[in-house]
Amino acid sequence: MRYILLVLFTGIFSITGFAQNTAAINTFVNTQGFENALLGFCVKDLNGKEVASYNKDAALTPASTLKIVTTATALEVLGDNYSFPTTLSLDAGNPQRLIIHGYGDPTLGSEHIGRGANDWLNDWIIQIKKKTGSDLPIDIYIDDSYFGYTGVSSKWLQEDLGNYFAAGTYGISIYDNLYRLYFNTESFDEAPRIVKTQPDMPELIFLNTLKTNSSSQDNGYINGQPFSNYRTLVGDIPANRKSFSIKGDIPDPGLMLGNILSQRLSEEGYTIGNISTARTQYFEQMYNTFRLAYNNENLFYTHLSPDLKLIIRVINEKSNNHYTEHLMRTIGRTLGNKDSYTNPLPEGITQTGLFWQSKGIDTNSMHIYDGCGLAPSNAISAQMLCDILVYMKTQSKYSESFYESLPKAGKEGTVRNVLKGTRLEGKVVMKSGSIANVQCFAGYYIDGNKKYAFSVMVNNYNSPRRQTVKAIETLLLNTF
Repeated sequence: MRYILLVLFTGIFSITGFAQNTAAINTFVNTQGFENALLGFCVKDLNGKEVASYNKDAALTPASTLKIVTTATALEVLGDNYSFPTTLSLDAGNPQRLIIHGYGDPTLGSEHIGRGANDWLNDWIIQIKKKTGSDLPIDIYIDDSYFGYTGVSSKWLQEDLGNYFAAGTYGISIYDNLYRLYFNTESFDEAPRIVKTQPDMPELIFLNTLKTNSSSQDNGYINGQPFSNYRTLVGDIPANRKSFSIKGDIPDPGLMLGNILSQRLSEEGYTIGNISTARTQYFEQMYNTFRLAYNNENLFYTHLSPDLKLIIRVINEKSNNHYTEHLMRTIGRTLGNKDSYTNPLPEGITQTGLFWQSKGIDTNSMHIYDGCGLAPSNAISAQMLCDILVYMKTQSKYSESFYESLPKAGKEGTVRNVLKGTRLEGKVVMKSGSIANVQCFAGYYIDGNKKYAFSVMVNNYNSPRRQTVKAIETLLLNTF
């Protein structure tokens, strides 16, 4: 009798839980503003058993929740202690020619990680002074060709190019490949007055069509192409500010590194000769059978980035596009074609799909064109995101590093205001994702014996974004 009662009780509990999830989903689907939206929802326990779902197989735009796929793949392929190298060498045939090789480190001088913006530069100067004399001019050659020079996805919007969140990705990165453009907007009778760039970039030429607003909102953008010094300023920024800044991408980070290194060496008494990058030589030799000719070098110093586990923490907490694009290209160079004349972005995407297929995960919904989720044509299913989350928590030897990279809802990063003040605050860790008309979240709910992975995706909603986030919060609160 006791056994029969236990079975009966368990069955009632399961039915009640199912009914609760169905009601939660129905409420979510019928949210005002979702009448024409595309929705995807998947919840699985960490045994892989489905707990709740809606339209789970649909290929939807993931925005930055795609970073879950990229960071998980990078951990599995590279390991959580992987460091990006940048090497300093002298030309074997010309000891006064300094050669810098970049291998995709996104953290050089980054404001998000490391000891300080220029500590790396101080270290380099010490090492260079040990190996070279200041009595003869020194040439600086930056080899930033490791990823080639197709630094942005072909599916990124033209209106995004030139902005910091769409910075190009090359073998050399410096200062997050971004600069700040400062304005004075105290005069209402004229366009915002450009004051300076930081770092100093006198070579940039700006067409300023910016206006001011009284709403205190930053609607200013910088548009321009990779390697071009011409930039157009569009939109509007707050009026009556003595100092206000917006952020753009450094068009040629390799050359920027050469110029900064030149300036510091000059301060140490060196005379600088020629400063150049590998880009011109790269394109001149693109169709030659011998391709880019590398010089005989005497390597004397290797700079290493922070460990990958720290890098992916920045990616998932701050939703850092720039770091993520370096990871996807590094996956391509590691598993795919290593020839610098191939584009490592599609290589990385292909290898990412093959990797998850090898783990038994259905990748048919995966149609992606970058690693960070900026391309609006990216698509993936809620179920695939959920399955990768389950795998990373239960099968990956880097499970802890991956889990710790996700910010706590209501407390940290881009989700610090989501689920704040609710019973799920701090008990859900998740990645957010948002671009125009897209709002997504994916992560884990873990509280004692309750352990679930989830993904929720909303595309093409007609409600205000805050209302859409509120509907997602309600769905999660009614599900867990």
